[in-house]
Amino acid sequence: MADGQALPPFRPLAQKPPNIHVERRADGTIYLTSRETPGPRPRTIPHCLDERAGEHPARPFLKERAGGSGNWVHATYGEAKQLTNALAQAFLDMGAGPDAPVMILSPNSIASAMVMLAAQKMGAPAAPISVAYSLMSTDFAKLKHCFETVKPKIIFAEMLAPFKPALAALDLTGVTVFTRIGADADVLDYTELTRRPATNAVADALDALNDESIAKYLFTSGSTGMPKPVPTTQGAMCSMIAGQEGLRDDSRDPEYDPDEVVQMLDWLPWNHISGSNVNFNSAIWNGATFWIDGGKPTPALFQQTIDNLRDCSPTGFGTAPIALSMLAEAMEEDEELLHCFFHKMRVIAYGGATLSDDLYDRLQALAIKATGRRIPITTMYGATETQGITVVHWEVERVGLIGLPLPGMTLKLSPVGAKLEVRVKGPTVMPGYLDMPEKNAEVFDEEGYYCLGDAARLVDEDAPEKGIIFDGRVGEDFKLSTGTWVSVGTLRPDLVAACSPYVFDAVIAGQDKDFASAMLWPAPATFEQMVKAEGGDKMAAFGKLAGLVSEKIAAFNAREPGSSRRIKRALILTEPPSIDAGEITDKGYVNQRCVIDRRAADIERLYSEPAGPGILVF
Repeated sequence: MADGQALPPFRPLAQKPPNIHVERRADGTIYLTSRETPGPRPRTIPHCLDERAGEHPARPFLKERAGGSGNWVHATYGEAKQLTNALAQAFLDMGAGPDAPVMILSPNSIASAMVMLAAQKMGAPAAPISVAYSLMSTDFAKLKHCFETVKPKIIFAEMLAPFKPALAALDLTGVTVFTRIGADADVLDYTELTRRPATNAVADALDALNDESIAKYLFTSGSTGMPKPVPTTQGAMCSMIAGQEGLRDDSRDPEYDPDEVVQMLDWLPWNHISGSNVNFNSAIWNGATFWIDGGKPTPALFQQTIDNLRDCSPTGFGTAPIALSMLAEAMEEDEELLHCFFHKMRVIAYGGATLSDDLYDRLQALAIKATGRRIPITTMYGATETQGITVVHWEVERVGLIGLPLPGMTLKLSPVGAKLEVRVKGPTVMPGYLDMPEKNAEVFDEEGYYCLGDAARLVDEDAPEKGIIFDGRVGEDFKLSTGTWVSVGTLRPDLVAACSPYVFDAVIAGQDKDFASAMLWPAPATFEQMVKAEGGDKMAAFGKLAGLVSEKIAAFNAREPGSSRRIKRALILTEPPSIDAGEITDKGYVNQRCVIDRRAADIERLYSEPAGPGILVF
């Protein structure tokens, strides 16, 4: 927009405005709670599925492309009830139960959804495991750790062949394996199990479920050691829904149509809370149609997401910032995609990382072009151990906020050094890691609040209703030799945004050094385009990339007045982050501390005198 010209209004967000209570203690601790009360919630998630099946049995519940890239196929709510009843009976017959979980190795699919819901229906925890632990890992260490931790009675792998090496690494004595594709004499057939007649035992098991019933074992991302097992109760998942419902106010959106079926397109894996406990469960609660996106924010797979958006036109869209960046780039070149995306769009949500100002502005420019209005861009903050804690539930003019507490949750900002650590208590918080009493003693404070290790602060001390802003990780910040603190949690995303679209992620170094430096990973899609432009010459493309990144960092430094915010040296890495070494999680998040420890030789190169080949100096 031209200087001085008013921006178009936002499309109304159908949620209540901030209404927050704040208590301050003399030691600097701040407690925040919503004055809104939790809203309605289901008895349990399986009960909710059966209720929706009774209300609209013929409505499509889940859609996926046949064979991964073919025509869309679907399962209705009525079919989902029948399938989960049959599978629940089969699981009862196989001996699954509260202490005998069902492990899921497959990616998101209609079949894996039915397995996850059927396990919950008959009272066995579902344990969806990151596909990367089976298909990307070479030593299967994390898979074996997860298997030995939960001790499943049953394992589901939708396609047997790609998972055979991983399964061979496990001691499957007493464990039943079944598959949808590739069953043999030793592996049961999914389709056959879905034909098993359900007895009264399924209804009895469903009726026995309560808030304390373990619905899932979700594993943390493994960014600090081996993944930790988080028991996720039915009460925690349903309280997550209640918190969101407590903020809902459809009357604030004059265009809201209660008869419109919510359409969701999502790729986020069901072994994490965002994809599973927030998006998937929300779809069931709202009677939505959930389109399973086989695409991912990678050069090889993102075209699938674009193709799916043309078919789906979702009413809401939530994903990681890197996916929104790739989507914005595609919409800037394709008006048909632009209008398909915004045709029914009510809200865009992001999570897992900070959205840059540049990307926020690009998305709003696209929304204005397509609709004449800005679009609410929100985020929810939480962790595997806590579900959602805070949410941005009002229209905001800026990024970086993590919102305000959901109804029913108490947020505690506790002084730790120069920062305020985020701690939380409420009905969505885990009872404790499975069989890890010593770790549980570490992560809960003396008042019973779970400590996240993240730092946050109020945007405005005198106006807490403006929300909370993320302030980095308590343990990631470091001091330069001058005694100046470097806030990694804010510098890192700002630097990546400044280097857009050439950089995928960065790691900040410089503890006890004279200046801060950065190790950078090139954005795969952008680098691939540069290689093509150079006729396939990767060395020439890399040289061009280094020059462009140097210009971006120099411009970034010019805007920063203090030494804690300026990058004096940088190195573009050629080896991608390793999932086996813990440098990157299966969600694509880079572990700052692990990378620095593993790449000590690169850190040494950054600080050697004089600077060696490949080091960018500013």
